[in-house]
Amino acid sequence: MSRLDSFIRRLTAQRACLDRAAEIIRDLDGPVLELGLGNGRTYDHLRSILPDREIFVFERKVAAHPDCIPDDAHLISGDLAETLPRAAERIPAPAALAHADIGSGDAEATARNAARVAAALPVLLAPGAVVAADQPLDDPRLRPIDLPEGVAPGRYHLYLRVEVPE
Repeated sequence: MSRLDSFIRRLTAQRACLDRAAEIIRDLDGPVLELGLGNGRTYDHLRSILPDREIFVFERKVAAHPDCIPDDAHLISGDLAETLPRAAERIPAPAALAHADIGSGDAEATARNAARVAAALPVLLAPGAVVAADQPLDDPRLRPIDLPEGVAPGRYHLYLRVEVPE
């Protein structure tokens, strides 16, 4: 498969997972968290499918299209390792949806970043919230759920925030 074909399949899977997540959280209150703004395509899609939700965006260095940059109140700048653990100070309520597009070309760095996100993200989520991610997230509070039809396992990941007995 060419890199272009792989890119198209990844974006198609991403869109299908985000659309499915939006359906699941329809009756769940809470904002949306976007981990990784990139060029703003996914943020723009989230705005279109969830027009009444606040969307808080985490980004290390903003380089998005000007129409796809959130206002300062909804942009949390800095490295996820530092900003995610403190995010509850900025987010007014537990989130109903989180999207984590955190992969990079460096497999080791991606794995470290995914582990940090998996550890820090669940405390920011409402019970029943959905996480869509480009990387596997290993935490008992995040239970994998079925992917939409046509999305190959491992291409994208969906999780439901669950309570874990102590």
